[in-house]
Amino acid sequence: MPLVHIELIEGRSREQLRQMVQDVTEAIAKNTGAPKEHIHVVLNEMQKEHYAVGGVLKADEK
Repeated sequence: MPLVHIELIEGRSREQLRQMVQDVTEAIAKNTGAPKEHIHVVLNEMQKEHYAVGGVLKADEK
């Protein structure tokens, strides 16, 4: 049972997330031979106030 964790910053639409999950599932199935119904994808969306790059919160970027 492949288990994929994806961490990303909030802000994508449900349709964007849906398409990403489908694409990831397809890639895992293709490369492992695992049946799609056995592939689990967990999305963890972070608030921009809870993520920083180079000492700058993503919420503070212009």
